[in-house]
Amino acid sequence: MKIAQELRAGNVIMHGKDPMIVLKTEYARGGRGAATVRLKLKALLNNMATEVVCRADDKMEQIILDKKECTYSYFADPMYVCMDTDFNQYEVEAENMGDALNYLEDGMTVEVVFYEGKAISVELPTSVERVITWTEPAVKGDTSGKVLKPAKIATGFEVAVPLFVAQDDKIEIDTRTGEYRKRV
Repeated sequence: MKIAQELRAGNVIMHGKDPMIVLKTEYARGGRGAATVRLKLKALLNNMATEVVCRADDKMEQIILDKKECTYSYFADPMYVCMDTDFNQYEVEAENMGDALNYLEDGMTVEVVFYEGKAISVELPTSVERVITWTEPAVKGDTSGKVLKPAKIATGFEVAVPLFVAQDDKIEIDTRTGEYRKRV
């Protein structure tokens, strides 16, 4: 059990009957009243978002999720199939994949997250390397400050890149923020 004041973004708690992931916490101390914590939560199983305000000393049941390193294999509508080293296949629903779909590639190593033995989502490495499939050529003279231009990778995801990056260049992308890191 954890008290509400100790919760941080990324923790998983039980709220009612549903496991919820904490997206954001705001601690507020009132003048006379007790301190409160505003929690922004998202359900792990159905992606429903909610906000909860509770006292700072309320106890919450924290859940530790199981994770297993797997390799993404293929898409079988509406499931994404991943396989571990023992050739066990795990299916993750498309609606639970979230932003991972922007970077997913065949044969990519991912962590499959399990809740009560069921695969519920996928966690990507913090950065991935992708080849730019389309970008506009740089405009000469447009170099005042940090100028960015749009570029697309094979999945169709658009990333803002510096002007010197060209088509067919390999770049590193931060999967948490979706931002360009560097050219590889």
